[in-house]
Amino acid sequence: MSWTLVAAVLLSTAGLLVLGLLAGRLWLDVRVLAREVDTASRALAEAAGELAAAGRVR
Repeated sequence: MSWTLVAAVLLSTAGLLVLGLLAGRLWLDVRVLAREVDTASRALAEAAGELAAAGRVR
């Protein structure tokens, strides 16, 4: 087997492993961001409810 073919297969495998690791990290970052957006939107909804309730009191 030619050494260029072996090198091409090894480089392709290494590239796929790197892309897989980056995809895994991106997935984790997206999960964290989604959790933060959920928390912020719930806080905004609660604040809007409190503001609406305060407007009804007056």
